[in-house]
Amino acid sequence: MTIDTFDNHAVKPTHWNLAPVIAQLRVSREATHNIRHHGRVRELPSREALTTIVNGLSAVLFPTHYGRPNLTDESIDYFVGDTLNTTLNRLTEQVRRGLQFSAGGGVCDEEALSEQANCITREFAAGLPEIRALLVSDVQAAFSGDPAATSMAEIMLCYPGTIAILYYRLAHRLQQLGSPFLARLICDISHSLTGIDIHPGARIGASFFIDHGTGVVIGETAIIGQRVRLYQHVTLGAKRFPADEQGTLIKGVPRHPIVEDDVVIYAGATILGRITIGAGSTIGGNVWLTQSVPAGSNVSQAQMRND
Repeated sequence: MTIDTFDNHAVKPTHWNLAPVIAQLRVSREATHNIRHHGRVRELPSREALTTIVNGLSAVLFPTHYGRPNLTDESIDYFVGDTLNTTLNRLTEQVRRGLQFSAGGGVCDEEALSEQANCITREFAAGLPEIRALLVSDVQAAFSGDPAATSMAEIMLCYPGTIAILYYRLAHRLQQLGSPFLARLICDISHSLTGIDIHPGARIGASFFIDHGTGVVIGETAIIGQRVRLYQHVTLGAKRFPADEQGTLIKGVPRHPIVEDDVVIYAGATILGRITIGAGSTIGGNVWLTQSVPAGSNVSQAQMRND
């Protein structure tokens, strides 16, 4: 028999007088400071389950990169089918939980809620080939745009920007299909992994490349065209937040930049408000930009200081 010790002294049991603390916490939880959705207990989506789901979807999309490197031509389709079936079953449950937090309270009837979750998951699965095509274009853009890249495999396994875009593409599709809470959780998991914060509501075209990536922020209503390249610590944010007569922020109003095709934005640039960066423009490092610029512009920090 062993006794836990600290500084060679036996640890004695301590009485914390917990009963009144527990009672007060219950009052706060149930009445005074009840923050539950519509005041009711809800099943929250699980971050752990969503991490497993995204890992499964990644393996389905790129089996030898994110699944099993020893797959053969004979086994790969079986692996994809089995992994996809298991992952979609898990996803359906998480979608069902997330729908309980939809605007307006979502669907209250459990049977209808489950059916809606099934429909969303079915449509999501049907869109996976299109998502894969977009992700391949993103990887190809990274390989073409980074002279340090030696292979596609290196980009997919070592580039945080690639991981962040993968999570975003999956989350954006769920957002489109009516599962915004789940989409936001997936992007937040990606943010924790990569240091890159992309809201799932942003609209991002093909061949998107985030080089280095740490500290990149892309807001909810941002629109990004095709073949756009961002470097670390770029912010596509809002300049101001409109409010109603009571001072409550109005949600969903377009407030983030529009970045047209073939734009390059270098490290540390901050672009705010519903402005447009014209196609083919280059925005230099550490630029603070709150006004639109025409196509083909070349904006440097020195130019902004002169304005």
